[in-house]
Amino acid sequence: MLTYRLWVQAHPLLSAALQFGLLGTLGELLAAGLRARRPALPCTLPELLAKVAAWALLGLVIKAGFVGMRGFTLALLDHRMLPAFLGSGVGLAFALSALTNLFFGPQMMLFHRLEDNLILRRRGFEGMGPALWTLLWFWVPAHTLTFSLPVDFQVGLAALWSVILGTILGTAASRRKA
Repeated sequence: MLTYRLWVQAHPLLSAALQFGLLGTLGELLAAGLRARRPALPCTLPELLAKVAAWALLGLVIKAGFVGMRGFTLALLDHRMLPAFLGSGVGLAFALSALTNLFFGPQMMLFHRLEDNLILRRRGFEGMGPALWTLLWFWVPAHTLTFSLPVDFQVGLAALWSVILGTILGTAASRRKA
């Protein structure tokens, strides 16, 4: 753990990009395989490589978002615009998660959809409604746990959550097919 922590501290942007590039893509691969009920790629191999790069870029956006939303949340607390019980412990983790997913999450998801549309040569935002609902039922609870951890572990866990969400959504899609 110490080696990981030192690596993240020394290379915050590179570590965010690599963790999301690998784990975000893994989540998509798992979801595609579960939907198909067999090992499957969600796209062609060149498109998959572009998706790795898109996930890496998203990791940079998320790292910046986490830093910015922490500052935003602490500023609201400093100006007494949030209740004091949200100023520490699980209250602070919940406040960070709720505000991040309310103010940052939708734009990040739309950006990610634009990346996907460019890579896959698609248009439109089909499926964004259910994707946005994941902010409430999945990401707020998941990121409450994420923001309960030391900062050095937050981006890594956020990337791991993308694998877990891919598994949940792939399993649900597979069951709907049955």
